[in-house]
Amino acid sequence: MTKSSSTLFSTFRSNLPSMAGKTAVITGTTSGTGKAAAMTLAKLGAKVLVLNRASHRSTTSSSELTVAFPNAQIHSVECDLQAFDSVETASAQVAELCPEGVHVLCNNAGVMALPDTATADGFDVQMQTNHLSHFLLTRNLMPLLDRASNATGETRVVNHSSVARLSPSKTLHPEYLERRGGELGGNGSAFQNAMFRGARWLRYNQSKLANCAFTAALHHQLQKQGSNIKALVAHPGLSNTQLQKTSVKEGGMGSVVTNLMMRFSQTPEEGAMGILSAMCLTNAKSGQFYGPGSGASALKGPARPFDLEAFYDNAETRDLLWQKSVHAIGKDFSI
Repeated sequence: MTKSSSTLFSTFRSNLPSMAGKTAVITGTTSGTGKAAAMTLAKLGAKVLVLNRASHRSTTSSSELTVAFPNAQIHSVECDLQAFDSVETASAQVAELCPEGVHVLCNNAGVMALPDTATADGFDVQMQTNHLSHFLLTRNLMPLLDRASNATGETRVVNHSSVARLSPSKTLHPEYLERRGGELGGNGSAFQNAMFRGARWLRYNQSKLANCAFTAALHHQLQKQGSNIKALVAHPGLSNTQLQKTSVKEGGMGSVVTNLMMRFSQTPEEGAMGILSAMCLTNAKSGQFYGPGSGASALKGPARPFDLEAFYDNAETRDLLWQKSVHAIGKDFSI
């Protein structure tokens, strides 16, 4: 953990149960909440698979993890969420490494307020990274989640959303899930970006809304089938992570406003309390949302559960999310 870890996180971590005998797959662990989650799961005794795009940061963070926990089972799997082919390859590698199945899949990785560009697959870079590739990964790992749940009684899929799900729109629009990357509003003015408005932020909002709608749709389908797989979602509040630095570099946030805002942030470890609660707590239930609160001002504090919200947990939005996502990945996803 970083030196900035607070008393709040230390107390939280001390109350987490052992994860010995369980296998956790986590995307986006080179920094921030994902790194904190991977470190915590390794400390709790889990077998941990970290999925990251190949980079110097990925190599460094994986090395830090193995050095910190030399007796832990830690595996690094290359996975570029901006390319479906890479997700397919990573999924096959996870299957080879986990004959016992997977107990926890945490779809944590994300990007924020990037320019209006398309991935090689043709989708908005934010939507594919934050949702569509995680949808494909979850679909591919479902047999492993089933296998582990049959052996141990339950497994979990944990998605990571944001306060940004609330604004600027609470309606999931189909075009953002379509092959329209680079055609979704442009990059906005400096003023709009500084004030967290404009097309960049709407694209981010739509991807974070998709994380929630995916959770809701998955929860309802799993419950209907009587599955022991739980679907949960979390948000980190305002956590001081690499996301903000990348967004400033890409022109999505003004440095002055960002520096001022981050004075009120919490540490990456504190930001990870939501996903860690959903991944580890024995009393966590399918269909729960963990975070420091459900409103727009829920920026810091202990992670607590609340219900999925009606603006995405409704039949119309769940069906839209599922149909568009299945069409995007080009594969059926039946529970």
